[in-house]
Amino acid sequence: MINQLKPKLKFTTLAKNKIKILINNNLNLKFRIYIIGGGCNGFQYKFKVDNNIYTNDIIIKKQFTIVIDAISLQYLHGGIIDYQENLSGSKFTVSNPNAKTTCSCGASFSI
Repeated sequence: MINQLKPKLKFTTLAKNKIKILINNNLNLKFRIYIIGGGCNGFQYKFKVDNNIYTNDIIIKKQFTIVIDAISLQYLHGGIIDYQENLSGSKFTVSNPNAKTTCSCGASFSI
């Protein structure tokens, strides 16, 4: 069953604009946010453009479609997704109120 909930997850204007560019008005593409084990602190944030929606995905409808699996969402609940560009590169970042510790680059966290 595919879930269409309104999870408590916010996106900055910069993040929304970058996602729109990545999706490029292609309605078949979705922006996937997920968490995997690894990194300096136990978990890592991952982002990708995806064609698929899976059974355990939560769907967030904005000007585009965001999909997050239910397990990852529990760790992201209440978070803010941002996008940063600077001299050292560009990346999506997460301000996560559930994280007990984060690494200095912000790519991994622990609960």
